[in-house]
Amino acid sequence: MSEQTVRPRPTLEAVAARAGVSRATASRVVNGGAGVRPALVDRVRLAVEELGYVPNHAARSLVTRRNGAVAVIIAEPEFRVFSDPFFEQQVRGISRELTAHDAQLVLLWAEGTGDHERIARYLGGGHVDGALAFSLHDDRLPELIARTGVPAVLGGRPAAGEGLNVPYVDCDNRGGAREAVRHLVSLGRRHIAHIAGPRDQTSAMDRIRGYRDVLVDADPLLLCQGDFTEESGARAMAELLDRCPATDAVFASNDAMALGALRTLRERKVRVPEDVAVVGFDDMPAVVRAAEPPLTTVRQDIEGMGRIMVKLLMRLLDSPGGDVPASVITPTTLVRRVSA
Repeated sequence: MSEQTVRPRPTLEAVAARAGVSRATASRVVNGGAGVRPALVDRVRLAVEELGYVPNHAARSLVTRRNGAVAVIIAEPEFRVFSDPFFEQQVRGISRELTAHDAQLVLLWAEGTGDHERIARYLGGGHVDGALAFSLHDDRLPELIARTGVPAVLGGRPAAGEGLNVPYVDCDNRGGAREAVRHLVSLGRRHIAHIAGPRDQTSAMDRIRGYRDVLVDADPLLLCQGDFTEESGARAMAELLDRCPATDAVFASNDAMALGALRTLRERKVRVPEDVAVVGFDDMPAVVRAAEPPLTTVRQDIEGMGRIMVKLLMRLLDSPGGDVPASVITPTTLVRRVSA
């Protein structure tokens, strides 16, 4: 039995020789540096592909002073993340944009305050170049991230945003809620309820404010609490029907709770939209496909916001003076379907 021949690993020198350029030029192309003519970039990339060259991470880190990794911190229990399509869309956008920048995603869970110090120690240990954090609650996590000195971008406006020099990406939660409620008013609905999200998240509070912007004198009994899950939407809808039988429209703070509300209405033999009109928030394809009848909802570009978070972080990393880019608020759009 003959020994298997192991081919030597291609070197950067071999790439440079194949492309007909200097080693310095090949290094700049491989490491993402600027100042190389497009024709030479194409030759180096072709040589990399032909030789199967894989950059040495340790050597590259010495040159670029980067790890090539970004921490993505999700402030929710693990079971929520894998059961809610919102997180799938957000992480997909982040992952695709990080791949475009040749960076690795390191996923960190923050299921409770007990995890915050552990995450802060990890960030401060120099393991990653930057951090992205989303689904934030009204706690100290954004402050702890900022104190590590690691460049960071937040998904969603933090509760203490005014005191943090950390950019964030969010949608126009308040404006989207206003548009949803105005639409229900335009349909002639007079008893419009709101199933709110968790009060420790700014997105939910901004949507409550949007609801109240339109219905200044709304009966407090028409405001019911949920937690962004389908089950909480079903419970809230049952509560609303029991205490406010005249309810003829519902704006749910996200699509999952709207789906739960539709289930309760179906079980109670309440017709949608004839008796009660329903509007959600998010326009998540997986939820919209499951809704019966098809759900009217406020669309936010969840995947796109994940991509923008990465782009802002890369601007932070590339900024020699550490200039902080402005936060980004993306627009929302009402998508009309059968439910309202």
